[in-house]
Amino acid sequence: MTTLTLAIVIVFCIGYLCIALESVTKVNKAAVALLMFVACWTLFMIDPGQYIVGLLDATKAMQVSEVIEHHLGSTSTTLFFLMGAMTIVEIVDQNGGFNFVRDTLHTKSKRALLWRIAFMTFVLSAILDNLTTSIVMIMILRKLVSDKQDRLIYAALVVIAANSGGAFSPIGDVTTIMLWNKGLITAAGVISEIFIPSLVSMLIPAYLLSLHLKGDLTFTATQQQTVAASDFTTSQRKIVFFLGVGGLIFVPIFKSITHLPPFVGILLVLGVLWTTTEIFYRGVKEKKEERGAMQKRVTYVLSRIDMSTILFFLGILMAVACLETIGVLTMVGKGLDVTFEGNHYLVTGIIGVLSSIVDNVPLVAGCMGMYPVAEVGDMAVDGIFWQLLAYCAGVGGSMLIIGSAAGVVVMGLEKITFGWYLKKITWIAFVGYLAGIVSYWFIRTFVFTTPL
Repeated sequence: MTTLTLAIVIVFCIGYLCIALESVTKVNKAAVALLMFVACWTLFMIDPGQYIVGLLDATKAMQVSEVIEHHLGSTSTTLFFLMGAMTIVEIVDQNGGFNFVRDTLHTKSKRALLWRIAFMTFVLSAILDNLTTSIVMIMILRKLVSDKQDRLIYAALVVIAANSGGAFSPIGDVTTIMLWNKGLITAAGVISEIFIPSLVSMLIPAYLLSLHLKGDLTFTATQQQTVAASDFTTSQRKIVFFLGVGGLIFVPIFKSITHLPPFVGILLVLGVLWTTTEIFYRGVKEKKEERGAMQKRVTYVLSRIDMSTILFFLGILMAVACLETIGVLTMVGKGLDVTFEGNHYLVTGIIGVLSSIVDNVPLVAGCMGMYPVAEVGDMAVDGIFWQLLAYCAGVGGSMLIIGSAAGVVVMGLEKITFGWYLKKITWIAFVGYLAGIVSYWFIRTFVFTTPL
């Protein structure tokens, strides 16, 4: 390893450490990721000839720009997909589309509520994303559960179910979106083979947590359900919901029919939903238009999209791209293969455990750069390695409260401490995680013996 390569790796590791310690440094991880991205590529420019074969001094800047733009193009497909999906979910939420979810969950039995929350979160996370689903479910729980200790158990289940639900869907988690966009997994392959392991990783923790709940819920006067204010009629809210959620489900189908990148499908759904809501708002009275309604229209919703998250993904993915270009990721991948003698269950299992400690986005991005896609075998499209990576990186984040976006947001909303989650929930999530891997091994050994 040359001195320049070592310098780039050190910069990346320092940036990665600062991202992992965001709660200590109080510096937004997006800012660190952007600095890491720029610093890595700036160091790369000191001597790009080390890494780009046939680089000519006369056209050095142009050739390096082409390399960066190639990686930027690949990264942008993920970013545009996320921006479109986030906007669609926000439109549905702002216009009362999720009201029916709250009505469906309502029950007096504590254990019945737990199972309803588990399955609803699991399904919604596969369609939306684990972060948005967690926020929606916690807001609903606050209206249904008054006891703080009971609500902590429900909140922990939301984290586990959201991460499990996102792992088997090509649009359910950022990591699966990345793998799907890159063509490493297919929608049909990941759903058919990861669905049961993901379900197992949710069912076992749900059962163990249900043992802590007995009796019925008590409701206070302030917990009476009220329908969220909306300028739309009930039928219009249902149309918004089914266009938004149904559109997200349609995206993989659109990709399989047209063979266009997934972000094109998500922008199609956004365009249809945007047009529909604008038509609905034509009937809103001018007074409402001036005050409340404007804040629910798409032009306003777009301003509320979490751009810091988008910029974080931009920074981290482009920094990882630099490591891929200088050959570090390939070197690490070969080292892991030698250490674990090509056992991809162990490799991905360890990656899953690591994803509970550090962000799973750079971990998956790194793996994508470490290993080339093969024609056949574990590294083929829908091979064991890529499908296990989708499962482990998604579900593994449930083992610590800081291990996933869902966990972090629930931690903030319900004031869950790191210690309480570590003591009460970590072992439960770990049991579900291992059970899912075992079930995947069974499926690949006795059901799907070759990639689809």
